[in-house]
Amino acid sequence: MTYCCALRLKDGLVFVSDTRTNAGVDHISVFRKLYTFGVEGERFITIQTSGNLATTQAVIGHLNNHLELGQEPNLYSVNTMFEMAELVGQTLRKVIADVTQDTHNHEQNNYYCSLLLGGQIKASEMELYNIYPQGNFICATEDTPYFQIGESKYGKPILDRALIYEMPLDEAVRCCLISFDSTLRSNVSVGMPLDTIVYEKNSLHIPNGKRIYEEDPYFRQLSKQWSDTLRRGLQKLPIPTDDYLD
Repeated sequence: MTYCCALRLKDGLVFVSDTRTNAGVDHISVFRKLYTFGVEGERFITIQTSGNLATTQAVIGHLNNHLELGQEPNLYSVNTMFEMAELVGQTLRKVIADVTQDTHNHEQNNYYCSLLLGGQIKASEMELYNIYPQGNFICATEDTPYFQIGESKYGKPILDRALIYEMPLDEAVRCCLISFDSTLRSNVSVGMPLDTIVYEKNSLHIPNGKRIYEEDPYFRQLSKQWSDTLRRGLQKLPIPTDDYLD
């Protein structure tokens, strides 16, 4: 399984993905699910993937081939992030159509995948899109500044309760990592290491990103402090009245 989360905030973009894939308990592997593209000073692009591994790798492979061969349209030739979302959606839809043309209808879902596409092109606004297996997509807004794909339910509560569009990037990173810590504790199909990218609005700089391993001291500290904070908060909540305990 997979968990990917992406935020579009006032000051920039935040992307976090896990790296675990499994086909049963005997076949657990590490595969990157966060891909970065761009031209320094002109455009920054990140794609996150969830779903069938062969399908997601085929989509990324097609996008890379178009760049290497100079075939247009490609990620570097489109003029807007909306056009880029259309391109990625069309590529995804074509890959799925190709691999499912000889399969029965009830088997087609096995080849589906979902994508998150975020970035910025010079002289344009930052954008974040959730691209569905059918190739259609929706855009993040100030009211809904984040998207999740994959195993999202365990990490969703902290995002719904704490995340706001105006949140500073450093606080947003903490919020995302807590979301992942909650997921890691409750679902063994999501696993470390985690890949992260933080992009500052209008910088048009391609960040190096960071891979967070299980022994990472900051992540371990964050996880422990969050658990301790929850326990202390629980103890401070009002005691139930007698009719709750009767």
